[in-house]
Amino acid sequence: MAHSELLATARRPLSPDTNIEVPATRSEYEHARDILEEEDAKYPTLQYDGFRKVAIVSSAPSPLHGDMVGIDQNIKYGVSTSSDSRNTRDTGDTSTTRNWDGALMYRTREGETLMVAVEVGVSQTYERLRAAISFSVCALRCRVGIAMSMNEGDRGTAPTIRYYDTREEKLATIREIEHDLDSQLPTNPFGPLRIGEEIWFGKVKKVVLEIYRLEDETSPPEALLDQKRSFTIVENGRWAGDEVPPNLAEITIGDCIPTHILTGNNIEATPVNFFQQDWFESTFRCSMLKTAMERVRDKSKVVERV
Repeated sequence: MAHSELLATARRPLSPDTNIEVPATRSEYEHARDILEEEDAKYPTLQYDGFRKVAIVSSAPSPLHGDMVGIDQNIKYGVSTSSDSRNTRDTGDTSTTRNWDGALMYRTREGETLMVAVEVGVSQTYERLRAAISFSVCALRCRVGIAMSMNEGDRGTAPTIRYYDTREEKLATIREIEHDLDSQLPTNPFGPLRIGEEIWFGKVKKVVLEIYRLEDETSPPEALLDQKRSFTIVENGRWAGDEVPPNLAEITIGDCIPTHILTGNNIEATPVNFFQQDWFESTFRCSMLKTAMERVRDKSKVVERV
């Protein structure tokens, strides 16, 4: 059965930011999902595309996903953030289940309303990123969708596994590597991060932000939207967003809070500065370092004694 193939795919070692599609019915997806949830493992996760009848096995995301979802500290009243959340919506004769990377929601006594959804793609195909953010806008009916596409540069030959005689020796070396990589961040805020000839994070080629809005309320949940605005904020390892308005030209408090609540408050047009340079570079540095160190730890092994 398809759920057996799903389980076999989910249980094999997967690199971060990996998505594998397996043809399956909704019931086969749910059976495999229930088994994985009983095993109490956070990753990999399963998602389901009810339009194409495929289950999606998603490995653990790199830190560059959830870390890059932020909100200005001055407007947090009534607004909550969420990351790595699962959402299900009816889609035709079945339903679709997807995870989002991050979202901003407005809280009222009646519950939370999704206002802004964020999807982050790290060296991910454009069509996959576009489909994910279109689902949030068209099926979940959020007011604004922000897709952030990051393209990491080539790291060349993958570093080989390093073997250590003791766990203490391994940990000491990892701490030394982390210190060395951290010292490179002020001059290389977008990479590369290297130790000798080994590159643990490549120089970022480009980071692009795209804004999606639903203008036709009759759009079906499976619609693929075209972006309304697109901004390149990092190019060839350097900040390139000097001409990008601090509110991405469109995003205001009115996008995060229902209009009727703001009536008479004269704050609806106040900008929401999601991606100011100082915040973005600081957050990106930390996430890039964490991603590089995950790779270092994955390549560091203690020799097994017989």
